[in-house]
Amino acid sequence: MNQHADRAAAAGAGPATGAAAAEGIGDGTRAVRAGLPEPVKNEPPLPGPVFAAHFHLPGDVEGPYTYGRDTNPTWTLLERAIGELEAPGQEGVHTVVFASGMAAVSAVLLSQTRTGDTVVLPDDGYQALPLVREQLEAYGIHVRTAPTAGDAQLAVLDEARLLWIETPSNPGLDVCDIPRLAEAAHAGGTLVAVDNTLATPLGQRPLELGADFSVASGTKGLTGHGDLLLGYVACRDPELAASVRRWRKIIGAIPGPMEAWLAHRSLATIQLRAQRQWANALAVAEALADRTDVTGLRYPGLPADPSHKTAARQMRGFGSVVSFTLPDRAHAERFMAALRLVEDATSFGGVRSTAERRGRWGGDPVPEGFIRLSAGVEDTDDLVADVLRALDAAVAGA
Repeated sequence: MNQHADRAAAAGAGPATGAAAAEGIGDGTRAVRAGLPEPVKNEPPLPGPVFAAHFHLPGDVEGPYTYGRDTNPTWTLLERAIGELEAPGQEGVHTVVFASGMAAVSAVLLSQTRTGDTVVLPDDGYQALPLVREQLEAYGIHVRTAPTAGDAQLAVLDEARLLWIETPSNPGLDVCDIPRLAEAAHAGGTLVAVDNTLATPLGQRPLELGADFSVASGTKGLTGHGDLLLGYVACRDPELAASVRRWRKIIGAIPGPMEAWLAHRSLATIQLRAQRQWANALAVAEALADRTDVTGLRYPGLPADPSHKTAARQMRGFGSVVSFTLPDRAHAERFMAALRLVEDATSFGGVRSTAERRGRWGGDPVPEGFIRLSAGVEDTDDLVADVLRALDAAVAGA
């Protein structure tokens, strides 16, 4: 390991600290500096990935780095960086990175529950959640569900061990009141986890809103280039963090050092990417609002959106995703085929705009003509023009 890695090792994988964790600086400055070690002469500002299955370990088993499935200096720096974005200027934020978003989701749900416990899930969230429900129930864990909108999960909280919130929900873009739900859950001894994938830490900070866990797929807007899989869990309670970290060790759902390094490198541009994506998403949504061939338009940033008032209270940015419905499957497929700047892909949050007809997967309760569109960082006028031209082409081809 180089001197940077040595310093990371000496400090361990604890809570976020350092210059970028300080209050009084902007998100862009924080993102550029987050997680960097102290400068060392003739060394790079961001050390390269540490590729190691084992570390020198003479004598007693002690120190932060012993074996590559447990910890890695490259993870340490990335975990600190994410913690600084999740709770700027606050000490005691612990972050654990994983090989994927679903690995992070599973780690929270399965490390915090036991047979006989009850978990509350949204019934309109990410399409993998029904698979998670099946696995929880196979372990003898009771699952209750309710929609995201209207804070409906409040009605099924009694004696639950864990409340899982997804806001904005994917793909429907409903929003719930995190502080209200967290307060009610904690009053009954229920832990609260928020899937923050769509918002990213720049758009929403669940830990500041009362959640025990902020969980996300770093594959999406956090890293934003569509070139790696990553997930993470952030929390303040060291015992909760230790249980999640232990789960990672047992299951082995660890990120590769190259993926962790790429993720950290990508964080430097998150504010630049997010601001353009949010502006582009709003512009696309405003353009779609005038279309008679478009129904069910959702974007929390639109003042007329059902979720706007709640979103405006707790979000700092409304995300990159817009959803809407075209008349039927054939119409939606003509629209997708006519797009030139927007890629047909199943992810979101990247620098290149993507869209898809979500019904093709069969896992979301959406109409056959439902479209989820993620705005990238293209020039706004070009992106809006491409979407409108494709809509016109879909109408003409009917």
